[in-house]
Amino acid sequence: MSSLCQDMDGGIAMEELKKQRVLDTAMTLFRIKGYSAASMQDIADACGMAKASIYKFFASKEELFTAAFAACHQTLLDQAAEMEREGARHHLTPRERLQRKIEFLFAYTVDNHLFMIDFKELPITTNEHFIAAWKHKKRALHVWRRELLIEAYGDRIEPYIWDVVAIFRGIYIEYLGYVQQQVIAIPMSELAAFIVDRMDALIEDLVSKSPEPVIDHSNTHFNYLNPSDKEMRQATLQQLIGLIRGEIEQLSQPEAVRQELGQVTAMLREACEHEPPNPTLIRVLSAYLEGYPELKPFLRQFHFLSSQS
Repeated sequence: MSSLCQDMDGGIAMEELKKQRVLDTAMTLFRIKGYSAASMQDIADACGMAKASIYKFFASKEELFTAAFAACHQTLLDQAAEMEREGARHHLTPRERLQRKIEFLFAYTVDNHLFMIDFKELPITTNEHFIAAWKHKKRALHVWRRELLIEAYGDRIEPYIWDVVAIFRGIYIEYLGYVQQQVIAIPMSELAAFIVDRMDALIEDLVSKSPEPVIDHSNTHFNYLNPSDKEMRQATLQQLIGLIRGEIEQLSQPEAVRQELGQVTAMLREACEHEPPNPTLIRVLSAYLEGYPELKPFLRQFHFLSSQS
């Protein structure tokens, strides 16, 4: 019995090795030839296996690419974690570790652009299993960026962490575009240092001025793959009406005027909460508030949000 179990375990291990070889080979061919040009036959030939054997492990090319996509992003996270451990062993400062990881992120993304960026142009983005992997990847990277920045700047950025993540991602994505176009001459290490300098300035400004955060835990995870729902949009609209009420209290107007504007705002809140909303009443109330220039920016945002909800 013991010998039989050992044989079974050995057979399972061998199958796992074959599956990993197929996956590794497919990742290489996808990088070289692209998703559309790399066929399952090409992958089988490169593995020295019959095409039927490939389908034992992956039912379709879409499933194989999805597995390659997930593996590529998991490798990114694993290597970044190892860099963090290595940096700690070498007593690098948090700032030095951040710079090294940004440099690594640029290099890794460029080397794996098919799985990191270019996949958005592929027909596979309509495949439900791939979409699930894509959503998981976005969530994992979002959390990873948060941890990356907390490790570098500490708990003092916690109140603004999701704003910091959004700004960091925006800066990184913009410069990545120039890197891909091969129009940046400086080494990636210097580009990473440049970005860290800008982030340092941003963090110091946030900590010294202590603004109200724009993005927090309630809205940070919404994106094109995870769009906001009606309930969230309605909550945002009510939050905006609260900001209008606060702005009214700061107006250089007689108390009676501020009270009247406050009553109009309360009526506007009720009108927006009513199902179905009364668009005529909402237009009349918002038009009245627009008569005060200080409120116009808020009313422009109100019209945008109410048109979407």
